[in-house]
Parts: sequence; structure tokens; C-alpha cells
Amino acid sequence: MDRVTTRPTLAYAPGLRIRAMTLDDCAAVADLRVRGWRAAYAGVIPQGYLDAMDIDEDTERRRAYLTAGGGPLNLVAETPDAAVTGWACYGPCRDEGARPGSGELYALYVHPARTGTGTGRALLTEVNSRASAEGFGEMALWVLKENVRARRFYERAGFRPDGAEEAFEAGGTRVPEVRYVRPLSSPATWPGSNS
Repeated sequence: MDRVTTRPTLAYAPGLRIRAMTLDDCAAVADLRVRGWRAAYAGVIPQGYLDAMDIDEDTERRRAYLTAGGGPLNLVAETPDAAVTGWACYGPCRDEGARPGSGELYALYVHPARTGTGTGRALLTEVNSRASAEGFGEMALWVLKENVRARRFYERAGFRPDGAEEAFEAGGTRVPEVRYVRPLSSPATWPGSNS
């Protein structure tokens, strides 16, 4: 599948364009990723860890990943004035024992000022569409157990927890995550829409 095609404007996110991420987007993606962590995880992840996140270092990581090529697909959401307001990344499921043909949403971030604008929904819809076209039968993702807002978002999109839990270490604190899965053959369940 072409990695640079864009979709037409979506009714729930007027003027928003979803496209493949380029090297020129790395700084904007790093900025919204760090801002997203700081906004979403305050009080969940130690503040010292969040404060230590460095946009310049994250920019260089993004550039290295994209330059290496052959890895996960990175998409950005862009407003009509070319501002990058969201980022998503997906590829094959990395979980041990994952079913063959399972995909994984590795990341989905929306600039905190754009939360609730349809940006996340547009990105997730595009990820699911592309992953399905690439032959993935289901999509998995990991979300912080305490991130109730994100969990509701994924549940509205048809994802369900499958009982798997694990934790990662951040600033000396174990942060629990839960896994959600969704078959890609079934339509999204966004309230009030057919998409």
C-alpha cells in the first residue's frame, strides 16, 4: 500500500489530512508526544520523569527510526495550515505468542490543545483501514490502566480489554498497562456514525 497517500477530509474532523510522516515532521511529533505524556500522565507517572523528557532527544530518535526505514508505519494528522496535530504508529504485534497476522498500535498522540477535535479518531480510523488493507486481522494496543480517558476512547472505537496486563518502569515507579484488541474485519463503533 502506498505510504504517502492521503484521505479526503472527514466529516468529524473538517480540513484534517492524514498522511505518512516525513523527516520534516519529527520535531512536531516529538513536541506533541512529550506534551501528550505530560498532559495525560501527570499524577500517574512520576513528575520528575515527565519533566526530564526532552523534545530535542525525542526528535533525534524519531529521525533515526524514519531514516532506518522498513519499520512501523508512522502517520501524522495535519490541519489545513500544515500544523501537525497528531501522530500514530503501528506495525506487527510485538507481544510474545501473538496470533499470526496481528497488528499493534504502538502509539497514538494528539496535541493536548486538539483533544476532542476528531484528530485521534481520524488517525485511529486510518490506522485500522491501512492495517486491514495490509492483511492484519486484528489490532492490539497497550494503554495505561489509569488512563480512563484513553480507555474510553479505544472502547468507543470497538477495542476491548483481553485480560492481559503488564507494567513498565518509569522513574522508579511500575506503571501498569492493559492490552486492548479489536478485530479489523468489524466496523468501528463510534457513536453516531457509520465509520
